[in-house]
Amino acid sequence: MTVSVYFEEREMDQIKNLVFDLGDVLIQFRWRDFLRNLGVKEEDVERVGAEMFDDPKHLWHEFDLGNLSAQQAAKELGEEYPEDAEVISWFILHGEYMPLPRLRVWEMVHLLKLQGYRIYVLSNYPEELFHKHTQYADFMQDLDGRVISYEVHMGKPELPIYRELLGRYQLIPQECLFFDDRKENILGARACGMYGRQVFSQEGLLEDLEKIHQGRVEEVLHTD
Repeated sequence: MTVSVYFEEREMDQIKNLVFDLGDVLIQFRWRDFLRNLGVKEEDVERVGAEMFDDPKHLWHEFDLGNLSAQQAAKELGEEYPEDAEVISWFILHGEYMPLPRLRVWEMVHLLKLQGYRIYVLSNYPEELFHKHTQYADFMQDLDGRVISYEVHMGKPELPIYRELLGRYQLIPQECLFFDDRKENILGARACGMYGRQVFSQEGLLEDLEKIHQGRVEEVLHTD
């Protein structure tokens, strides 16, 4: 019993850095609603989303990595899918209308910052959309650092981008807890020695952050 308590306390004390993805973690993406509002029929929403985000040429990934500008991404994806070119172009060039703030999450991040945790962002994001989506975001003022894919031409879940974060800010992996909505990105973080927690909903993320705020970090680390 004494040994168990010792290790739980040690784990609680060792998490010093909270690392967050952006999309569907700190910011809510409503890309399906955005496409509907652009006039895409319900039965075509998933198809158009797949054309943009899962294109076999990985054009959106190249956009994320900063290898394509918004205009280039819109043009090349439009050429790949000419029947949806107008919608895709509008989606990319007017992406400021897509996200919604997660104000309660931002408030919890601020409280954790005041509590002494260091706050970082690690995210795949194109340059133009990153600036549009974060220019009014309160959490940006709480950041101790960030690594964004377009800045370093690397992306998750490849390991170099995690190592970039750790090396740039001299972070000890075992002291970092990473939140991301995609399983493969969590696995990438764990492969670098970080703790990882997959985010399925805003409510679930808020529950995790509240537990951390209350000193119940071990419950977050040990619950899948």
